[in-house]
This record gives sequence, structure tokens and C-alpha cells, in this order.
Amino acid sequence: MPSDIPTALILGIPVARLTPVQARAEVARLLDQTGPALLCYVNAHSANVATAEPAYHRVLRDADLVLNDGSGMATAARWHGTPFPANLNGTDFTPEILRLAADRELSVFFLGGEDDVGARAAAALTERIPGLRSAGSLPGFPPASDEAAVVARIKASGADVLVVGMGNPRQELWLARNLPATGARLGVAVGAFLDFASGRVPRAPRWMRRLRIEWLFRLCREPHRLFRRYVLGGPLFLARVARELWAPARPPTDHADSAPGSVTPSPRQDGEPGRVGQRSHDPRERLLPDTANGHGVGEDH
Repeated sequence: MPSDIPTALILGIPVARLTPVQARAEVARLLDQTGPALLCYVNAHSANVATAEPAYHRVLRDADLVLNDGSGMATAARWHGTPFPANLNGTDFTPEILRLAADRELSVFFLGGEDDVGARAAAALTERIPGLRSAGSLPGFPPASDEAAVVARIKASGADVLVVGMGNPRQELWLARNLPATGARLGVAVGAFLDFASGRVPRAPRWMRRLRIEWLFRLCREPHRLFRRYVLGGPLFLARVARELWAPARPPTDHADSAPGSVTPSPRQDGEPGRVGQRSHDPRERLLPDTANGHGVGEDH
């Protein structure tokens, strides 16, 4: 990320500290470049996954823009003394990205979900967002042997923006390997956004979203799949953040700078490579008990 973007460094991942207006402006900057640029969302679950997956951690660390998702990240940033101005979760902010693409007459390819979820999401979103152009869609779980064919299909579509929903870390690693070859100027890893947009998975009532307990709604719907993520993963994430505050550790490494053909941070408009600024602070005084449950609106990547 450019050095002028304020960040919170959480478990070694630099996460942008932006208001919705500032985030829109940064996405607009990425769309106005030739790319390729990578945008990711990070929540408590994906941060946990990244601690065990060095390649995934590296992709998040090097992405052009990483946005915060959920109250777990909000708690971690507050403990660090670098609070987030807003919850920029993928479910609510991705439509803003699509509106910016529509304003620029850019086309979007939807890769993700099972069966026809991507096509249904594309149809719903083009109806909902005036001027949005769909370049096509494909299911998000093709065999590895079909990866080259999927990339060729996206390239042939002429898509400017590629929205990928495969769950993490699969979607981020897929984009890191393939985004340059697709010809898209912006790749966005969106988790379950396409499931929500297509109507396949319902969202929680608005009052639950306002209270930031949509995670509880989803846990009640899918207890077997989400128990470990929410009930065990949330406290584990906060424990890791607490340990990081008292004994900072190096981020995971796999002794590789980058995968062949992987996405690297886009240069700034002035040509200077983006670097993550780090601030000196003493966050230990800020480590106070918190009653938040560590999960927010869009946490299903």
C-alpha cells in the first residue's frame, strides 16, 4: 500500500485505516491505473488462517489495499492504539467498488460460488447498480487442471475488474497467481459476497447487523461449519493479538519472496513504490478487557 495510507499492523498484516469516503477514493485510484492491483478484506478468521499459511500471509502483506472486516479486527486495532474509523467489510463495501466501476463504464467478471451462484449474483447486481456491466461469470471451484482455461475465459471477456469468491486462502492465492494473466486491472477477493448477492444465503436482520452480531445469526444457521471459526477462532485471534502486543513476533515466512507471476503492489502515481508506514507506540497500556465477540458483518472469507 502507498505510504500515505494509515495502517494498523495486526499479526504482521498491514490493514488500511480509512473512512468509507477515503476507501472509495483509494479504490478509484486503483481503477484509474492500468493495474493489476489486488484488494483483500481481512477479518479475525482470515488473520488466523494467515498465521498458519505463509504464502497467504505474504499475499495479504503485499496486496495493494487491505480493508478491515468485523469487530474482531476493530478490537485488535483498538488494542494497538490504531483504531479503524469504520467497518469496511466485504459484504457492504464491495457494492461500492462495483458502483465505482459502473461510473467508469468498466466491466466486471464474477468468479465464485457453486453452480450458478456467480451468474445469479451478476444478474442481481447489474439490476441493482445502474450502469454495471457484467463481462461474464464462472463457478468458483474449478479443478486445478482447468485453471488455465478459466484464466483464458476471463482474458477473452475483456473484464476490467475481477471479483473472486472462493473462500480464503484459496481466493487470494488464486488471484496472486493469475490476476496479471487475466488482463483485469483490479482483482477483489470477496469471500461469501456472491452467495449473499445471489440470494443463496440470507443475511441477518438489520438490527443484528447494527449490533455487529451477524456472526451469531450465521452460527445458528450453520453451527457445524462455523463453530470452530467463531466460538474457538475469535478468542484464539484475540489471544494472538495480545501475545503480539507483549512479544512482537516476525510474520510467517516460507523463504520465498513471491510466487512466479504473482501480483506485487502497484506503484504510486508518482512512481514511488508503496511501503507500509509503521508507527512507534506503546499499546500495552491500551490492552483492556473487551466484550465484543470478534466477528462482524462480512466474516465469511
